[in-house]
Amino acid sequence: MARLRVAIAHGPDDAPPRPARAPRRKTDVEEITLVLRRAGHRTLSVVVDGAPTCLKRLASVDADLIFNLVEGFGDDNTKEPHVAAYYDLLGLRYTGSGLRGLSLAMDKALTKKVLAFHRVKTPKFATVFRGRLDWAHDIDFPVIVKPVREDGSIGIGFSALAGSIKELMERIDQLHADFNHPVLIEQYIDGREIYVGVIGNARAEAFPPVELDLSHLPKGTPRIASNEVKWQEGTRAYRGSKVRIPHDLPQDVAKTIQQAALTAFQALQLRDYARFDFRITPDNKVYLIEANPNPYLYSGAEFIKGARASGRTHPETILEIVELAQARYRLRG
Repeated sequence: MARLRVAIAHGPDDAPPRPARAPRRKTDVEEITLVLRRAGHRTLSVVVDGAPTCLKRLASVDADLIFNLVEGFGDDNTKEPHVAAYYDLLGLRYTGSGLRGLSLAMDKALTKKVLAFHRVKTPKFATVFRGRLDWAHDIDFPVIVKPVREDGSIGIGFSALAGSIKELMERIDQLHADFNHPVLIEQYIDGREIYVGVIGNARAEAFPPVELDLSHLPKGTPRIASNEVKWQEGTRAYRGSKVRIPHDLPQDVAKTIQQAALTAFQALQLRDYARFDFRITPDNKVYLIEANPNPYLYSGAEFIKGARASGRTHPETILEIVELAQARYRLRG
């Protein structure tokens, strides 16, 4: 690979402070910077924080490629696709999915409609906004109630599981107040939480599945990858969450999951890499829950665990993403 000047675009560092005596873990930005520099590339950091000055900084970036880690603009995560559109307007080359793929994947309801057309099974659902029902299957309780256009488990706490009309209406009212956009009501699938990473473009490859083990959660707590599980450090829900390779998953089920991930990757017009979240019922029925076109690339993240299971190291995976992006632009001329 030729030596490149790579701008690493990312949001402001909003990681919670750690105790003074605790060793500080490298961020994904720091890890990726180190990988690229060790491979001989020159790097620079570009913070995309929502301020008008950051758009000026992007417009003046002198780089062969942007490694795009941006997941929103300012405090608005729904503007993640807008940042990619801005790159396109500026003629900047960047890693990962473009405007179209990011927009499709961000709208959970639209994603499910596209996947249903391609015969990828997802839970039954309905969407509602301010009393207006936009789409509805017949759904039985319990249901998961979450924002249509947020990611990273934003707006999904343990209270997202509703088991009655009263709980459902209270949850809808709260989400409308917090986010002011449509709400997704989704059939709750009781089962295992499985993630599959995909890397590539014309010859995309699905990684072996990884599992988020939620067995540590107290009795009566919903077995879901909630905000508490993913982000609330210091809590039992966060500390006990383990990601592992599920060696007990039947081979035919693993292949079904991987094929569904590859189909979704192409159907949603994603690029370079992505991660897909599944639920597997006790009788091994496979449901695709969500598409993540810009998954976390920290060395301990689910996507990288899947990459390692495929035989790749973390540095090899990062450099492969760079090469995939470069190859796309070379083919385009």
